[in-house]
Amino acid sequence: MIEITASYADSLAPNSAAIKNALGLVQKNKFTSFHRSEAGDLLFGECQGSGSTGYLASADFTQPDKPVFRCTCPSRQFPCKHALGLLYALDQGKTFVVAPVPEDLASKREKAEKREEKRQQKGASPAGEKPKKSSKAALTKKVAAQLQGLELLEKLLLELVRAGLGTVNDKTLKNLNAQAKELGNYYLTGPQAELRRLILLMQEEAGGGFAYSMEQLTMLHALIRKGRSHLKSKLESGSPEPDPGSELEELLGHSWQFAELKRHGMAVEGAELLQLAFTGYDDRARQEYVDLGYWVQLDTGKIHRTLQYRPYKAARHIREEDSFMDVVQARELVLYPGGLNPRVRYDEWQPRRPDGGDWEAVARSAHRSYVDVLKLVRNQLKNPLADRMPVMLLHVAETLVTEGDEYIIRDERGNMLPLSDISDAGPGTADLLSCVRRNRLQNIALLARFRHLPGEGRLAVQPLTVIREDERIRLLY
Repeated sequence: MIEITASYADSLAPNSAAIKNALGLVQKNKFTSFHRSEAGDLLFGECQGSGSTGYLASADFTQPDKPVFRCTCPSRQFPCKHALGLLYALDQGKTFVVAPVPEDLASKREKAEKREEKRQQKGASPAGEKPKKSSKAALTKKVAAQLQGLELLEKLLLELVRAGLGTVNDKTLKNLNAQAKELGNYYLTGPQAELRRLILLMQEEAGGGFAYSMEQLTMLHALIRKGRSHLKSKLESGSPEPDPGSELEELLGHSWQFAELKRHGMAVEGAELLQLAFTGYDDRARQEYVDLGYWVQLDTGKIHRTLQYRPYKAARHIREEDSFMDVVQARELVLYPGGLNPRVRYDEWQPRRPDGGDWEAVARSAHRSYVDVLKLVRNQLKNPLADRMPVMLLHVAETLVTEGDEYIIRDERGNMLPLSDISDAGPGTADLLSCVRRNRLQNIALLARFRHLPGEGRLAVQPLTVIREDERIRLLY
């Protein structure tokens, strides 16, 4: 039986309303019984419903990393509030009495076990090991179309630069939006989103200095130049398949699948992750909501990102991610091609509560020299296609406060970094440091986000999470 925590139950809930309703069932003593199987891998109980008879809910952990929830209620939510309520009840210390598994539930478990056995047997066969691939001819045709699309994008940008950003008007923006929509016909969803981002920036900076627009233009120029070279080399080599070693694939629009990355050897077994910060935002350029988490891999100390994209049209059908406080024990962790904070995904996993050893590992992972940190960050930012806001874990020997109430962190060698918010990175966090006692900001680990501000020509450092031996303070929750 895995360790059940409230944070783990939250992560399984389809939405915040389900969490509230499930907790309400426990608090109002709506459950008339709590039971578990003799092996401890099944929780079940009866909960009062709106009718005369109650609902039988269960949480089956025969496969701990793939729990199965069942309930006799008519709810279409999965898991429903009754099944979730069992988890919250266990976390709150309710007594679960060992009892025989109800016949109907036992029958469903048996059928599920047989289906799993068949699936494993099928997966163990040579045919089952080979993931579905697109034909070489289809991939070659796709690459050729992408090259045509890049040519179209380059002509569009050259016309824009020749005319000058100061001449952009409503007619120009309308034409650019139409061209951005057309890029989707060339399998260029990445450049399509980046062109939309340029349009949004030009609208925001109309009449201004166009600093961020120029930065975006530089990015698009690099994407066209490097993308064209990458695609041509694939055609010349006769290997049009996506290259798992190149970030350009995703930038051009390829959507990596879990099995695909695993097949290319991009998987790590038995990794443990601890989330240090989380945020969600509306990406109007991608026309998607984005759930972004920053995690530390405990055995390596590397900072990774998890990203979930929820398209506007399908957002209500996709569960929104949230902050997660437990350690994720991933059976397999796949890594995307990336820089300082590569994106990761995991499928089958179990939670456990973090302990002192985990936080000691986090503290040991913190970089102790700001000179070395700045070198790593600047090397990444030199690449216009790299993530513009890398995140690093820093050791802070001392935190100073100026007369203007600005915070400055210092490393053990006396090197200093001023802290501030990043205007295009969502909610501010620097001011929240004033809510933390000054003596709690000495000899700490600090998760910080970096951003070169093109309009000011300086590097901004934004605090995200304060990590001490006895507490963690998330400024970006």
